[in-house]
Amino acid sequence: MKSFLIFIVMFHSLLAYNYSLESKNIGSAARCFFGLPEVMDEHNNGNMSNSCFIDMGRSYLVIDSGPTYQYAKEAYSKIQKQKKLPISYVIDTHTHDDHWLGNGFYKSKGATIVGSIAFKELPILDITRMQRRISKEAYKETKQIIPTVFVDGETTLYFGNKKVIITRVNHKAHTNSDLLIYIPSKRILFAGDIVFNGRLPSLRDGDISGWIKILEKIKKIDVDYIVGGHGKLYTKNAVDFTYRYLTTLKKEILKHIENGDEIGDTVNAITMLKYKNIPFYDSIHKQNIETAYRTLEWEDE
Repeated sequence: MKSFLIFIVMFHSLLAYNYSLESKNIGSAARCFFGLPEVMDEHNNGNMSNSCFIDMGRSYLVIDSGPTYQYAKEAYSKIQKQKKLPISYVIDTHTHDDHWLGNGFYKSKGATIVGSIAFKELPILDITRMQRRISKEAYKETKQIIPTVFVDGETTLYFGNKKVIITRVNHKAHTNSDLLIYIPSKRILFAGDIVFNGRLPSLRDGDISGWIKILEKIKKIDVDYIVGGHGKLYTKNAVDFTYRYLTTLKKEILKHIENGDEIGDTVNAITMLKYKNIPFYDSIHKQNIETAYRTLEWEDE
């Protein structure tokens, strides 16, 4: 009987997907699991975004819970081997599901989930984007668990004498409700998908001018580390890739608009070949041009 029970436990454990996650130290400020510069599919099972753990003394603060319950469970297990601490808070930087579908695991551990006010209006879907694209094994136990604490403006969390300042970007940038998380004692800023590197950013839900505006503010913040939602760079110049791409794109599009060029001609004309070998160029660059064109042609109306 005992052998049979052991077999059952081992059998069920085999059904869970192993992401083979490895974390990296961000100085002494945080440990992060960096996602791959790939489209979510059954090979990476959604491991495309960053998830970070900050040791706040008596507990961990998690920035973005990741794409699935199984991902969050594995990340938690790896971090506990470094230092055993409970999870007090999880902060979801925005509503794209590769960043928060791991919430259910942390809720089961008693963590408080924090997110922007936009989560209040987020519909619960029959099938999520993630669920359509990854394996059933990886998606196992994943549920759409939204935050219970909402940020609209600025909120401060206290961990003893340490502050965590959460600020909602008050205009459309990557999405209509992005969060920035600043930890003064750690001299670190978590920027979510306001900052990409190692792959092209996506404008599908964003506003190019609003995005550039918040990047310019971030560049002025006195920190040692800036961690984005995608990409492995975390020094202060981690913002530069996204900033250069978006400012160049805007400049090129405005030239075509001023010349009276139609959207189709503009999409085909702006190649920006410097970025051709960057992941997501083929799938996102033209889409970014089209999205930004539609915004910019009415910007001064």
